[in-house]
Amino acid sequence: MNTPENNSDSRNTFSAYQEEAFGDETAASAVRDIAEVPAIEVITTAAVHLMSAAAVKCGLAAGPDAEELKDLDEARKLITALAGFVTAAAPEIGSQHAGPLRDGLRSLQLAFREASTIPDAPGKGPGEKFTGAVN
Repeated sequence: MNTPENNSDSRNTFSAYQEEAFGDETAASAVRDIAEVPAIEVITTAAVHLMSAAAVKCGLAAGPDAEELKDLDEARKLITALAGFVTAAAPEIGSQHAGPLRDGLRSLQLAFREASTIPDAPGKGPGEKFTGAVN
């Protein structure tokens, strides 16, 4: 029978994972460090990472290998994830922070349309189920 008493040793926690992966002292330091970061910063940083990855996959990377890095299937996934993330986060982070994220998302959606040889129907492009049609 699973009870809190006999299950506590086998329960996987973030702290247990960190201790196993990094050692007690490093894990404690990481927990302290992340505790000091405001949620808005974590959310915007995650969004910027998704944006950056999507831009590269849309072929917008700087440098001569930009075309080689282009992968529209991957870009579609990243843009859709970003759209869901930004849509869900917007009420929590406010328009001051959500506005620029929405602008970046829209730019990526338009870049995807431009890079795609087979156009999606209006409202069927990456992330458009969350944002509505982008044109």
